[in-house]
Amino acid sequence: MCLPTAQADFAPYFYDNGPYSYNGNLALFSLSEDTAVGTQIYRLNGTDPEGQEVRYGLSFDPGSKEYFRVDSKSGNITLVEKLDREKEDSIDVLVSITDGQSKVVERVTIFVMDANDEKPEFQNMPAIIDVLETTESGSSIYKVEAVDRDTGSGGSVTYYLQSTLFAIDRHSGVLRIKSGEMLDYEKARTHFVIVIAKDGGGSFNGKEQFMSSYATLTINVIDAQDTLPSFIGTPYFGYVYEISVPGSEIFTVEARDGDVGNPNPVRYSFDDGEPFCQRNDKYTLTFTPSVQASEVSPEGRLMDYEVTTVVIRVVDLNNNPPTFYGENGPQSTFELTMYEHPPEGEILRGLKITVNDSDQGANAKFNLRLIGPGRMLRVVPQTVLNEAQVTILVEDSAAMDYEKYHFLTYKLLAVEIDTPEKFSATADIVIHLLDTNDNAPKFSSDYYIARIPENSPGGSNVVTVTAFDPDSGPWGEVKYSIYGSGAELFLIKPDSGIIYTQPWASLDAEVRSKYNFYVKAEDTEGKYNLAEVFVTVLDLNDHSPAFYDNFLEKTMVIGAPVKIEAVDDDAEVPNNVIEYAIMKAEPENNIFDINADTGEIMLKSYIKSMAIIQNITKKRDCTWSLVVQARDRGHPSLTTTAVVKIDITEATQLNGGPLGSFLMQNRNKPLQILGILAGIISLMIIVTVLISTATFMRNKKSNRILPNRRVKRRPKTQHTWLFKNPLKRPERNEEKFKNVNHNNNAGRILRQWPPPPPPCAPPPPFCFPVERQWVIPTVSATVAPKPLKKAAVTRQDSVSKALVSELKMRLEQKRKSDH
Repeated sequence: MCLPTAQADFAPYFYDNGPYSYNGNLALFSLSEDTAVGTQIYRLNGTDPEGQEVRYGLSFDPGSKEYFRVDSKSGNITLVEKLDREKEDSIDVLVSITDGQSKVVERVTIFVMDANDEKPEFQNMPAIIDVLETTESGSSIYKVEAVDRDTGSGGSVTYYLQSTLFAIDRHSGVLRIKSGEMLDYEKARTHFVIVIAKDGGGSFNGKEQFMSSYATLTINVIDAQDTLPSFIGTPYFGYVYEISVPGSEIFTVEARDGDVGNPNPVRYSFDDGEPFCQRNDKYTLTFTPSVQASEVSPEGRLMDYEVTTVVIRVVDLNNNPPTFYGENGPQSTFELTMYEHPPEGEILRGLKITVNDSDQGANAKFNLRLIGPGRMLRVVPQTVLNEAQVTILVEDSAAMDYEKYHFLTYKLLAVEIDTPEKFSATADIVIHLLDTNDNAPKFSSDYYIARIPENSPGGSNVVTVTAFDPDSGPWGEVKYSIYGSGAELFLIKPDSGIIYTQPWASLDAEVRSKYNFYVKAEDTEGKYNLAEVFVTVLDLNDHSPAFYDNFLEKTMVIGAPVKIEAVDDDAEVPNNVIEYAIMKAEPENNIFDINADTGEIMLKSYIKSMAIIQNITKKRDCTWSLVVQARDRGHPSLTTTAVVKIDITEATQLNGGPLGSFLMQNRNKPLQILGILAGIISLMIIVTVLISTATFMRNKKSNRILPNRRVKRRPKTQHTWLFKNPLKRPERNEEKFKNVNHNNNAGRILRQWPPPPPPCAPPPPFCFPVERQWVIPTVSATVAPKPLKKAAVTRQDSVSKALVSELKMRLEQKRKSDH
């Protein structure tokens, strides 16, 4: 018996393609740190000796960050975490290959290659240093240090700065004062130097990249004793009055050590030598002493010093204030009487004012100001040296109003300008104003609204208008008058402004309810103003409602109401609002209701046929007599009555055929009736248009057009039955007229009409012989004028007339204002 031999199973293995290959077992593989996440970086590649399908795996040591992921079937390795060489420059990975039975695991190291992704970092910046201002030029004052964690050229650092005073060594970072330059505390106490550290560049994401950083170095300059004292506020000018006592303070000088960082105290003294004395003019004496300021060392020794000159003026004492003078010497009050509203720019010549200051030079220079109500007056000149004539001008004429100010009081003020004492003087100016007629009367209101009941007796007061004229004396007296198209029924009392009705006037709101006119207020010199007066005539309930007839006959179709109507001639509600009521019915059985507002009479709702009515009345005669009352809503209320005879019938009993029955049955549906009538009219118009069109087309095809015909008058011997119009002017025998015939259906054309045979007897009217004659018939008749019915004056007419009247008055006012 032979046993089967077992087939050998060999483990799978990776291909080792070297460090520069992108497939194999990852041995000695390197990867740049700027590789983007998600990039496929490598493909594991191996085989099984038996040809079995292999699977790949990839793992990391416990606690390590997993930077890669592998596809087990294809072996493709993908970067899943961002690389940073400065943190981790190599990554250990366990790669495996298996054929399902045997598994091979290898540890490989992936090297992370540097990319220029790091900026240089300063190690000792920013910083603050102190440097003595006497430090020599070229001296080293600081060493800057910066580190770049990249490798190669990307890790090298070069230093730069931009400064006119300092320089830096590009490689060592040593900062020096430039050759030929010095620090100066008095010019600049602090310097801010920006130092730039730049790497040597390198690849990043496939491009060459240079990275840099900057930091600030603050350099404080330390002061040294190397500057002379200096005077503050030079040049110096002072003055002293001639009466100053010895020991009086004249002027103060001030000096400081130029080394402000560590200043020494200063001592003052006069420089050796006599002060220079000079007289500039007859009023001013000048001294120019020299003052010395010396530094004092801590040991009390005088050191560096500075000298300056002080100019001191000896001047006259300002002991005279400005003074106002009149014609007779010093004066503090000036008065003037003048009319109101003088022309602007006019000089007030009645005021004789002079101002003077007895001092000399600057002590005698002063300003003039006028202080008082508003800006009505202005003073000239405004600046005076020693002496001037004062002129006062009118600045605002309109403000100088007698009605506001009977007198004006101003203060004339003179104040010295350049003196410490600021001596001043004042004078009172009193101006008495005289009145002029400069105002027109003014009404208390631009319009007045009045109401008066109709039927008020003549002479009744309507309204009182008031106007005021602020002028004094006769100029303030006001007279009133009225005018306008609406003023016919009114009068006004000229002195009091009371408007009342004419003695004969009778106001009727039904005829006219609105009046408007103008009232004029005028002073004695003709200056006037206007106001508008609106008068409303209040309606009274003085008209009773009235039916068109006191006895009315109506035919009522069952199901349709009949309407009665009364009118009230009163002008306004509620006086002209009417209510209807049935007062009595005969027979007594009242089978009717009435609409109190519209006057529509209708059968009660339960009556649907004539049989019901006949059953109620026990008669075949369905006639009722109703006494209907019309009552208005005025106070007191007025009434009137009418007798209404109503014949009741059914719609089928009406004469007039179906149309009459339809109209009666649909009386409460006016829109439906109008729609049917409009349809009938439209149909008739369409039929007429079609017939006219057909006739025109037929005549056009026949092409027979009759010419104009001349018709001659018949001789006098012929007798024709004509109707003459007595109102028409008779024609002369020799006159002729033409007649144009457009009848295309005429068989022949007659230009000369033969005389007809004489008739044996007068024929009936419009009876012609066998052959038709072209005669123009006339009608002899007289036209009697139709008696005109008195037009009822409605409230609308009254309002229209009032509006027309108001329009005419406004046009008249505009015409006057234009003139």
